[in-house]
Amino acid sequence: MATQNNNINGMSSHKTIASKAPKRLVPQLRFKEFGEEWEKSPIGQYIDIKSGYAFKGEEISEDDSGIPILRGINITEGYVRHNQSIDRFYLGTENKRLNDLILKQGDLVLGMDGSKVGKNVAIISKEDEGALLIQRVARLRPKENASIEFIYLHIHSFKFHRYVDVVNTSSGIPHISIKQIKDFKIAFPSLPEQQKIAQFLTAVDSKLLQLTQKKELLEQYKKGVMQQLFNQQLRFKKDDGSDYPDWEEKRLGEVGETFNGLTGKTKEDFGEGKPYVQYMQIFADSKINLEQCGYVSINKEEKQTRVYRGDVFFTTSSETPIEIGTSSVLLDEIKELYLNSFCFGYRPKSRLQPEFARFLFRSSYFRRKIIPLAQGSTRYNMSKKELLKLKVNLPSKQEQQKIANYLSAIDTKIATVTQQIEATQQFKKGLLQQMFV
Repeated sequence: MATQNNNINGMSSHKTIASKAPKRLVPQLRFKEFGEEWEKSPIGQYIDIKSGYAFKGEEISEDDSGIPILRGINITEGYVRHNQSIDRFYLGTENKRLNDLILKQGDLVLGMDGSKVGKNVAIISKEDEGALLIQRVARLRPKENASIEFIYLHIHSFKFHRYVDVVNTSSGIPHISIKQIKDFKIAFPSLPEQQKIAQFLTAVDSKLLQLTQKKELLEQYKKGVMQQLFNQQLRFKKDDGSDYPDWEEKRLGEVGETFNGLTGKTKEDFGEGKPYVQYMQIFADSKINLEQCGYVSINKEEKQTRVYRGDVFFTTSSETPIEIGTSSVLLDEIKELYLNSFCFGYRPKSRLQPEFARFLFRSSYFRRKIIPLAQGSTRYNMSKKELLKLKVNLPSKQEQQKIANYLSAIDTKIATVTQQIEATQQFKKGLLQQMFV
């Protein structure tokens, strides 16, 4: 057999060029010290598995003086979550049947019901040791020949999610049984190789967690800074150290005017022609990404309103009041661009800088003003006239620009970390494809 070998951090990569021999059950990428063929088996041979106990209603309480109960709602993708609204405790009498359902550090727990069946999976940490397992949650405990971290990597994978879709025959709430979990087949190497693979990929997961936490901290910091800026608790100064003028209160109707989106269009008009801003582009970001625009046919004789740099777009309809009036600003110069018919535009005069408007209309300061404009019961709408009556405090144009520059710099950092997260996720995906059989 002719092979091509590449070394990556103590691993060897084997790509078959030509062979008539039966395909060996070995991964494409593995650590050099291992060479044995893997064995494909149901995971039931490598784990002890149980489902939880059906507690009676009177045995469950929010009183944290009892024994913690691990429920499906506590399990999310990769970790166990806790908060006062979902945590429950066992206040019943001593029950020998519960002894085998006390969770240990290193147990794997898996939600067996719900829309995310097979996806909500986690390994029990020391903090959750001693909790009781409730019904419709599976506990997987490794035998001596298995690494639970290795099994976790397979359970928390697209391959297992696809398996769940195949075996789930319920017409109601999706469900997977204990037997179906036990029957799920994966290829197992020796225990030392399982442990080394798990250790390596856990390091990648740790990097992902660090990046995710960094992004969350940046987002929290931005939120806090925006709150202080728009409440004027935090002010910028001029380059010479002197103060900027006081902010002025203005009605939006004094500062700009509204306009409508496309009118008179049918489904057949969309797909080609001139670019237009789509509804979801406004939800996606505080500034319009032109690469996501749709296309619509516009005849020369039509009187459609073009949009320009600095225009602000608001959604007029939403499923909840909280989403009403979501905004996004056009910060690019473009020759010809239109707005979809489910939104309206707001064109500020020179008093309002586009870069500042981007953050103003997404701030909690402004959102508290616009959410009460939502009208409806099942679907919520808002009026352009009512928007123009809203009052906002505006700094000088120079201070607006300083605020916008500062917040944009934070956004750039968040975008950089987001790219790093996506790159690490792709790196992990590639490793999973090459390191498993």
